[in-house]
Amino acid sequence: MATVIGPRHPSDPDEPADDDATVLPELEDGHWMHRATEFAHTSFQAVARRLPALVREAVVLAWGTSRRDTVASIGLNVAAGVMTTLGLLATTGVLRQLFAAGPTPDRIRAALPALALAGLAVTVKGALTVAAGWAQARLIPQINYQVELRLFETTTTVELAAFDDAGFAEEMDRARDRGMAEAASIVDHTVNLLTGVVGVLATAAAVTVVQPVLLPCLLLAAVPEAVTAVRMARRQYLVMLARITRRRRMWMLANLMADRHTAAEVRAYQMRDFLLTEFRRMMAAETRAELRLARSQSTTRAVGMSATGIAAFGVYAVLGGLLLVDVVALAAAATALLALQSARSSLRIAVFATNSLYEDALYYQDYRDFLDRARQRVPVGGGRPVDGFDRIELDRVSLRYPDTATAAVDGVSLTIRRGEVIALVGENGSGKTTLAKLIAGLYRPTDGVIRWDGTDTAELDPRQTGAQVAVMTQDWWKFPFTAGQNIRIGRHDRPADRPGPSVEDAARGAAAHDMITGLPYGYDTLLDRQFKDGQDLSGGQWQRLVAARGLYRDARLLICDEPSAALDARAEHALFQHLRRHPERAVVLITHRLANVRHADRIFVMDHGRLVQQGDHDELMAQDGPYRELFELQAAGYLAGAGDGTS
Repeated sequence: MATVIGPRHPSDPDEPADDDATVLPELEDGHWMHRATEFAHTSFQAVARRLPALVREAVVLAWGTSRRDTVASIGLNVAAGVMTTLGLLATTGVLRQLFAAGPTPDRIRAALPALALAGLAVTVKGALTVAAGWAQARLIPQINYQVELRLFETTTTVELAAFDDAGFAEEMDRARDRGMAEAASIVDHTVNLLTGVVGVLATAAAVTVVQPVLLPCLLLAAVPEAVTAVRMARRQYLVMLARITRRRRMWMLANLMADRHTAAEVRAYQMRDFLLTEFRRMMAAETRAELRLARSQSTTRAVGMSATGIAAFGVYAVLGGLLLVDVVALAAAATALLALQSARSSLRIAVFATNSLYEDALYYQDYRDFLDRARQRVPVGGGRPVDGFDRIELDRVSLRYPDTATAAVDGVSLTIRRGEVIALVGENGSGKTTLAKLIAGLYRPTDGVIRWDGTDTAELDPRQTGAQVAVMTQDWWKFPFTAGQNIRIGRHDRPADRPGPSVEDAARGAAAHDMITGLPYGYDTLLDRQFKDGQDLSGGQWQRLVAARGLYRDARLLICDEPSAALDARAEHALFQHLRRHPERAVVLITHRLANVRHADRIFVMDHGRLVQQGDHDELMAQDGPYRELFELQAAGYLAGAGDGTS
């Protein structure tokens, strides 16, 4: 990832001096700033050259979302521009009558028709602008809906292995952080750009009709305004980039000092002075930068206004000369001045929209690139239906994670039969969890074949295959739903006429029922303190809830990866008793507490991704191997505690 802000130097006036070792390290650029460097080093001329393609892309996006609102937002703005032209022309007619010779009452009466036309043009323009804004505002939520839905439809479909790919994960973060949000922005900025351009063209058209010789004066006066607007926009953006790293440090420190999760450690380790010192350093540097920015902006604005004033003076001088030689009528000159003010406003809108459109389009391209890449990671399974199994076979199955030198699972062959409880045992990093994910179908093997009743799983319908699997994991997510919903989402789509355990049955099987009924609202208690009346659970209570969810799923294959890591002894015993009661399903059990695998039908011992032992408990204890060594190490701890009388 490109770094926007380079390493800090002691001479940098925007940063505090490195006078001790407590200075925080430089932060890596966030995904939301991925395109910042590219945009910062792109000239406005380059931006303008790519403008037609960007406008076309934005119009295509808007057209695909809502043709009616796209036509309305663009068409009504063009019509408003026409009203601008008519209004200026009518104003010329008013001024011509008012500046004509004759009694004042006669001149006013003669100007009334043109005045009425000018008023009508202004009124219609206002109405058209409001209607165009309404259509433009309607487009934004519709585009947001489409792009967000498209992204999440994709992210929930891609294979699990995609999330282990660092490049894929980074692209997904960029697409979510900025790309998705900028889709509506590029349409918004495109409409604003067209509005500004139409405004400039409308005033130019009016001046051309009134007196063509005044058009060069209008364009000449607009040049300094355009240059100043471009330079101000670029300067503000570059200054923002130069300060963003320091501001992010300040945000980080502020969160550390005012966060419920850090409050205990900040006090326990008396970190207050350290954090406040760092924050004061950053705040002092930020204050100096703010003052410098104010000074530089004022200077740029003063230079720009001076140039604009000189240009305006030149226009006035030219107009005066043309008036003296009777080339331009007084009414036409006055109209030109009004047109100049209108053109300046439209020009500012167009310049700002151009800058914003270019940058937003870069991030939107990240979104589109991610969708293209993600579609290649959607698993394509066969169409063969599946409804349960009697036997699952792994034939020399291997899996290698992206960017790793060794295989996480290496040539494993085993068989799982319905009604069995098998256990995967081994030290950390032995490949147990990865093997379980392969069995569950969450990963596809890079080598070897997995068969259900003799059929390669690649030929089976992946959705129907997944419906046969439930997973209890030690890395659960605290879903912000009620306790009942947290269990019910295990099989949220179960038809009413399909048999299966009730929510309460599943909770009882996981020793969670009494815990849930003890909550303020029982099964209807919302489990997230961010919401009103929300509650939180301890780690062990959450694990009971997760176990109940797996039991409620009532799947033919149940994967239990350290399902009792946070449970107390009583809840753990109840859970494992329940797991052994269902002969119609296969259970794959992973646990470091080997006392819980003694009753497994078969035990498979893993080491560095390979299957090194298999058998039941008695068979493995009769061998001089890793299982016996691990079991005796754990047993020795209990025996030592019992023998010395310690408590």
